[in-house]
Amino acid sequence: MQKPSIPKGTRDFSPEEMVRRNYIFDTIREVYRLYGFRQIETPAMESLSTLMGKYGEEGDKLLFKILNSGDFLTSMNDDDLAEGNSVKTANKISEKGLRYDLTVPFARYVVMHRNEITFPFKRFQIQPVWRADRPQKGRYREFFQCDADIVGSDSLLNEVELIQIMDEVFTRLGIRVQVKLNNRKILSGIAEIIGEADKITDITVAIDKLDKIGLKLVNEELEAKGIARTAVDRLQPILMLSGTTEEKLSRLREVLAASETGLKGVDEMAFILGKTRMLALNNEVTLDLTLARGLNYYTGAIIEVKALDVEIGSITGGGRYDNLTGIFGLPGVSGVGISFGADRIHDVLNQLNLFPESFAQDTDLLFVNFGEREADYLLPVITQLRRAGISCELYPEAARMKKQLSYADSNHIPFVAMVGENEMKEGTITLKNMQTGEQKSVTPDEVALIIRKETV
Repeated sequence: MQKPSIPKGTRDFSPEEMVRRNYIFDTIREVYRLYGFRQIETPAMESLSTLMGKYGEEGDKLLFKILNSGDFLTSMNDDDLAEGNSVKTANKISEKGLRYDLTVPFARYVVMHRNEITFPFKRFQIQPVWRADRPQKGRYREFFQCDADIVGSDSLLNEVELIQIMDEVFTRLGIRVQVKLNNRKILSGIAEIIGEADKITDITVAIDKLDKIGLKLVNEELEAKGIARTAVDRLQPILMLSGTTEEKLSRLREVLAASETGLKGVDEMAFILGKTRMLALNNEVTLDLTLARGLNYYTGAIIEVKALDVEIGSITGGGRYDNLTGIFGLPGVSGVGISFGADRIHDVLNQLNLFPESFAQDTDLLFVNFGEREADYLLPVITQLRRAGISCELYPEAARMKKQLSYADSNHIPFVAMVGENEMKEGTITLKNMQTGEQKSVTPDEVALIIRKETV
């Protein structure tokens, strides 16, 4: 008999792993709600017409397509099959696909529900997405995204609020981070003033490597991309920017004086940084001109979060985008959003040993089962304790004591309760602390107080 397996790039999560993952999701969810964001969910599958063409040619190849239900070949004829055109075939036998991200489904949601939505609309979404990528370490075909977006408002106070949210989440999780900011308008202004406006992507890709390969090799790469030597020379003062954030902004204003777009970007950056300075955040917010994530997608602020104590990629990112809903026929709706990388955050918490110790247990208390009479006596007691917020369970069979205690041990249950003939007569419970081995006789009312005190 063939051993069961799961598709490559997917994972099972054990109860212990789910407790840890839910700790991350619950922390993010609580902070989103604290800032007035409201949760939505969209279907795992969308019409392919919604998804196709939104992620570029490469993204289209990574979409998981779903075969039409029933006899999916009825739409095909012999000529189609003989032609062997896989793209044309896929379009005929598949009308739906698994969502690739949460942003395009959100844009579709806003357009479909625009008459019910009050703008600005603050939504968050924590759901899995699927990509037919090549699985490798840290890259999966099924993974969760934790997005928050504000649409229908151009105010830069939205960017400030999202920075506060990131600061609050990582403070609660105990991860020290640096929040890096840039602006698409600044990058466009830089390309404009050096006379290479159409090479903005090549310029930013090269600039992004400054820390890794150094100035000399960056300049060589720029020239290899066809950027004129004079343009590379004009770029040097920008690449060599140093000093405080205020000094960098002041220098940028001088360098970008001839670019209206560039100066607007500097003003936006100054506003956001000025407001965050008023907030006494726990983590540093800094201007980073090498930041260019998803350049074609963003139109204003670009945000990325790096963990300071672990070597890992970005653990949160986002930015401002205009015309999110234009692809579905509703132009002019500006938005700004962020997405927490739950899997990478999990890795950081793991490496730094930051998960709370109490996570090991889901059940607070196990009642030993001595037989039917004792079980009948305990059922109302257990009900009462559950109403008091104590997670408890009764072992289902009157098995050997060693087996029941072993069950408690394996499931990291910190307390075991024993009620036999004597305890039923006296209305007491013998409570055993599994960590210390201490046993004492207590009343049912005292059990909840003791467990709350010990498990806080």
